[in-house]
Amino acid sequence: MSGHFLRHTTYITIQVIILAFGYGFLGVVLYHRYLYPSDRVINLWEQYLKVVTFVASLIATALAVSTATLFAISIKEALRHRMSNPISLVLLSAGVALSKGSYMLSRRHWKLTTLTLFVYGVLRLLTAGWTNILTPDYLQMPIPMQGYELDITGTAFSTMLLGEYKNQGYANIRDNAFEVLDIGGMLSGISAAGQTYGLPGTFNFNGAKYNVSTQGIVPIIEAYSGSNAVPGPNGTRLGFSGGNVTVNTAPMPGKRTILPLPSSMLRSYSMVQQGLTANVNCRPIDSNDTQYGWNTSNSEVVYANAVASNTSLAGLRLWNIVGNCGANTSMTQEYVTMVDSSGNASSLSGFLPSVVCPGPMIMSQTSPNTSQNPTSFTILLQGFNKYSFLNASVCEVTPQLTTVRANYSNDLISSEVISYTPFQPENVQLLSFIAGVAKFQSISSQGLMSSTIGDTLYSIYSSTATTTIGDDLGDQTQVYKELEDYWRGVVEFSATYLRSGFMAVGSFTDNNIPVELQSQVNGTLHIWIIGWTSQSPTYLLAIIPGTIITILTFVCSLYSIIQNSGDSTTFDASNTLHLIMASTAGDLGSILDCFDKNGIVKNEDVKVQLREGGVDHREKKLMKVD
Repeated sequence: MSGHFLRHTTYITIQVIILAFGYGFLGVVLYHRYLYPSDRVINLWEQYLKVVTFVASLIATALAVSTATLFAISIKEALRHRMSNPISLVLLSAGVALSKGSYMLSRRHWKLTTLTLFVYGVLRLLTAGWTNILTPDYLQMPIPMQGYELDITGTAFSTMLLGEYKNQGYANIRDNAFEVLDIGGMLSGISAAGQTYGLPGTFNFNGAKYNVSTQGIVPIIEAYSGSNAVPGPNGTRLGFSGGNVTVNTAPMPGKRTILPLPSSMLRSYSMVQQGLTANVNCRPIDSNDTQYGWNTSNSEVVYANAVASNTSLAGLRLWNIVGNCGANTSMTQEYVTMVDSSGNASSLSGFLPSVVCPGPMIMSQTSPNTSQNPTSFTILLQGFNKYSFLNASVCEVTPQLTTVRANYSNDLISSEVISYTPFQPENVQLLSFIAGVAKFQSISSQGLMSSTIGDTLYSIYSSTATTTIGDDLGDQTQVYKELEDYWRGVVEFSATYLRSGFMAVGSFTDNNIPVELQSQVNGTLHIWIIGWTSQSPTYLLAIIPGTIITILTFVCSLYSIIQNSGDSTTFDASNTLHLIMASTAGDLGSILDCFDKNGIVKNEDVKVQLREGGVDHREKKLMKVD
């Protein structure tokens, strides 16, 4: 086996190995879709990303230079063998240009010009292509998520909720008006009411942070689930006062994943899960309204101290507020406010009584099999003294079951409603709970001197409106909008509280939600990684230059192997000195025409041949042939 054959076989083998490395690397990326190193390496790369990029560029340059050099050597060899047969000077010129990684420009010989420009461009793209393939990048890798949460929409949950009512006893639940973390329900309403007018709206509950409102969801991502405290024996379900909520979702990496999911990189989640909201419509009660009635005239002073000092209690007034809920149904709510010894309220005090109807107890005792089950409730309310800007009004609250897309990112949970479903008769117990929360909020928000709801309406209006709040209906459009958002926020919070209580650690045996109470959830985990992905459209384009040059190297080397006569030579057509020496020996200077336009054109078509002779082929003559 000759050295000539081994030499060209080596050229081809090296080129194929380099190209196989490129295709093998891309094959691994394509198979796994995402390729990334271990956590430790990712952390190191993140700290020294510029160094990583520089090293990748060095490797890419080395591969590109190796590929281009082997191509140049192979084409020089092929050109030398081609010159042993007659070849035109213009074709020789094109071959020399290619062997030196350059190009020729000639309008008369546009095919050779196109060929040399093409090869020149491909050679220049080698480094860029390898750099694109080898340099890792910041990528967002999607991982499917699956799991389940508590289903509060069906008959199974309604039955269980009714059992909880009976277990605790209505008397202990303050007429079914549940004391649901007073501050939580209030803040949820305030957050929702202010966001419409550009006020900051971040609501925190049980260690989880929500954007504006909870949208009725419970966190189903462990890192966003909030408190890790274990609830006490009576601290779950309706007795929930905070604690660890069971999470039953997990990523579902593909079978082709070879490494554990990176734990140190930025993560975000997009999950489709159950939610709950309400359509709230607030309006004034017209004097001729026959559906809703409102009586605030029944009150009496139950305590008076004429000699009380400025720092002591002077008097108390007991109010019996009666609301006509329609269909000859009335509800009564009692309040106590502070007055002076004469029974008059201070101009700085505020009174905002409200009545929820039908009452939550009435709802929960309604048979699920009747057609009279309510799917909504109303809140009657009116402001006095400081809150006199709110006339007698009614808010019609229609809760709706929703499917939401919850986004978990940057320690904040934000939700977007995808679809709405109205309440059905089997949801009457759920409606009773929500009405109970609204009732408790309406009662507990009113103190002796002021109302949290009233102060919320007043402060939001004052900080966002350009006019002074008044007591005429013309100024109440924004007030009603605030009121609607407030009650919507309370309703959404009530669903979040309910889900949290029943999903708290210890609520079910072994913390496993029964199958009939499960609602499937799914979504996507997005992890930022440093690595490579098959989603990049440039990878296949980046490997093309190397493929083309490898093919050309193979063709040139194969031609040299076939044309080899077995003799060795030191002639290099790309070496200008070699060409001058061979041309002089062949006396081409006396044969070729001059350097004018016609002479150059004529010389391009002259055919020459390399002839060798003497000892060890030391004599090289480039001679004209006919």
